[in-house]
Amino acid sequence: MTDSSDPIPLNSATDNLILSLADEDGRLSAMEKKLASFVLADVHYATNASITDIAAGAGVSPPTVTRFCRRLGCASFSDFKVQLAKSAYVGLRYLNPETVTSTSAEVAEDIVTKAQSALFEMHRTLDLPKIEAAVDLLAKADMIYAFGSGGNSSMIAHEMQNRLFRLGARISASSDHGMNLMLAAAAAPGTVVFGSSFTGRDRELTHCFQLLRKRGIPTIALTQAGSPLAEMADVVISINLPEGKNIFRATSTRYASLAMVDIIANLVAYADRKKSTRILRGIKEELVQHRDGDDSQLLGD
Repeated sequence: MTDSSDPIPLNSATDNLILSLADEDGRLSAMEKKLASFVLADVHYATNASITDIAAGAGVSPPTVTRFCRRLGCASFSDFKVQLAKSAYVGLRYLNPETVTSTSAEVAEDIVTKAQSALFEMHRTLDLPKIEAAVDLLAKADMIYAFGSGGNSSMIAHEMQNRLFRLGARISASSDHGMNLMLAAAAAPGTVVFGSSFTGRDRELTHCFQLLRKRGIPTIALTQAGSPLAEMADVVISINLPEGKNIFRATSTRYASLAMVDIIANLVAYADRKKSTRILRGIKEELVQHRDGDDSQLLGD
């Protein structure tokens, strides 16, 4: 059994001070839990408060605070504040998830409402000249590469391929960093590269865009404005939506990004209506003959 005076070791690779304060293993005494609760209630305040302030707020003595800091493996109260500041940025919302109702009806309403809000906000902030510039590049490209990074952005890259191949575009999607780098290094004149990154902070994708800029290959980024990826792109289509506090709900940015892909693809189709119509009709004829039997089903599956 662990003695209450034994330090609680912190492993920087798997743990941090915030998790120790949360005391999920039940190793803190009643007095220590009182102190931990006070600190976690306002981490920003705790990182800037004096030892006297924290002692008074938690209803304990300053020596008790000092012993508490050492119990958590910190050399001193000052060291405790430094470690607390380092740990806090990881995300307190993952320690104390937003309290939400969770019936099926409430979850369904929450998901749909957030998706609608994402779509409305994206629509409200559309930069039409940037979209038109991207469409012009894509419509005239001899070859298009769509690069993704991470789960959501990889989906967006493949959805761009899904939308544009049926319009006659030569397009290939990739979410493999090594492949992306090789494609960027080998891209010939006439190639356009579309990249999706929700945060715009993916180093490998940003490096690819940096390489493409040096080689004179035009790039389009669907990402956050002002991000490293945005800084490297020739055309930036920005989507800047708040993440929200519910860590269990998938990001609503997905819906806005999918809608943006549809907007771009629709405009690419209109750029050469005759070509788009001819190819779409050919695809539909094959589907009617070999799958559907009529013209009422979806173009694809």
